Amino acid sequence: QIHLVESGGGSVQSGGSLTLSCAVSGAPNSRFCMGWLRQAPGKEHEGVAAIDSEGRTVHADSVKGRFTISQDKAKKTVYLQMNSLKPEDTAMYFCAATDVCYYRNAANLLGEGYYGSWGHGIQVSVSN
Repeated sequence: QIHLVESGGGSVQSGGSLTLSCAVSGAPNSRFCMGWLRQAPGKEHEGVAAIDSEGRTVHADSVKGRFTISQDKAKKTVYLQMNSLKPEDTAMYFCAATDVCYYRNAANLLGEGYYGSWGHGIQVSVSN
């Protein structure tokens, strides 16, 4: 499987910013997709953002306008820039990948079932 390592999490106050990074081992296949998903205590996984091999992105309504996913293919790294953080953003954030990505609608990339490779997760905590 693809190996993923997240970094950049931490604790911030409401309104603050964090940037998460996901380092990807090896070269992805031509039809790869990368996603960020999160899980708060007692809740199911929630897709946050995703990006495909062509650079198409999708963001969940709950973070749209505040979070931005991007990638640097040369560095084999995917980023999640998080601005205007709110306490409800507190969760464990996971980087996920699939190297065979087919979909009809980009919003489908927010589903955890799309991904076969996962990082260990990184905590983001936002206080009032």
